[in-house]
Amino acid sequence: MKFLPTFAVNNSQYDLVTCAKKLAASFATRAAYYDQHALFPFENFTEIRNAGLLDLTIPKEQGGRGAGLYEFMLLQEAIAQGDAPTALSLGWHLGIIMNVSTYQSWPEATFQRVCADIIENQKLINSAHSEAGTGSPARGGLPQTKARKLETGEWVLNGRKTFTSLAPILDYFIVSATIEETDEVAEFLLTRDISGLSIIETWNSMSMRGTRSDDLVLDNVNVPSEALLYIKQGTREPKPQGWLLHIPACYLGIAIAARNEAVTFAESYQPNSLTHPISEVPRVRERIGKMDVELTAARHFIYSVAKKWDDHPKLRNELLEELAAVKYVAINVALSVVDEAMRIVGAQSLSANHPLQRHYRDVRAGLHNPPADDLTLELMAKRALS
Repeated sequence: MKFLPTFAVNNSQYDLVTCAKKLAASFATRAAYYDQHALFPFENFTEIRNAGLLDLTIPKEQGGRGAGLYEFMLLQEAIAQGDAPTALSLGWHLGIIMNVSTYQSWPEATFQRVCADIIENQKLINSAHSEAGTGSPARGGLPQTKARKLETGEWVLNGRKTFTSLAPILDYFIVSATIEETDEVAEFLLTRDISGLSIIETWNSMSMRGTRSDDLVLDNVNVPSEALLYIKQGTREPKPQGWLLHIPACYLGIAIAARNEAVTFAESYQPNSLTHPISEVPRVRERIGKMDVELTAARHFIYSVAKKWDDHPKLRNELLEELAAVKYVAINVALSVVDEAMRIVGAQSLSANHPLQRHYRDVRAGLHNPPADDLTLELMAKRALS
């Protein structure tokens, strides 16, 4: 596999990228198979566990590696070049832990317990918020999943969630629900073995097939009072979500993989109408140059914002718009780069056996990960016009 120059700047970052590149090379050998059969990449996550990466974003005081956002992005971009669904899935786990740590939004004892379980037992966590009737939580709809509080202090949950990435392997589910008595929105932490919780295999997407983002069904799930993580308070101003940069980092990784396919093809393909490979054709060279200019700009954007997040915690509230803009720019660059790569390779890129058609399908999913383009443009316009 080829890799563009790394943005690692110290020894620990180089070590992390080296580890991620080795994993990506291994994942790439299985990516087409998992995609073709829409299978969850269990073997990939075994290798991730063996590499000790599940505690990457757990704070050092909790026994984890305490990586910042910058290191998190390095990992995501590299792994996505080998298998994008694996990277995106891992990103949810690592990012949620980072976000909870950043804002200390859970009861301290609960966070300590989950961190210990991840470190000691290699457990995985993800949220389950999306629903068929409400769409993305970013749109503000009340969850149709209901939570009813019993006199004992316990809770009973009923509902169905969509897009539950990592569903076949999750140990912890963070579930949003509307409290029946008050219409407040609360979040609960559920374990996989709890009675009434089940997974329905509904995932049949053309993109990111290996995430196995199946439906989570809650049928009279009874949980103790300590399962409540928090109740959302009114309509507070949104907090900057640095961890969500794992999304653009993943899709830039896809674009880099597509770029590498195209460059390798251009260097090796010589039709009988030419006396040299097509890499010497001016129009092809122009397309390659365009891909690298776009990728360079997008990568500098994401890593500069990640560095700001890490180095200046007190200024994070000023990064709300920039974080959204990174995702907007990165996804649209990724779409453009994959398109250019396919133009270089030509009709061969449409073959079901060619990796570029997988990259083309996977990169489209980025448009539907948060925040959506229209929300980002409105956010930027609001800042400009306020």
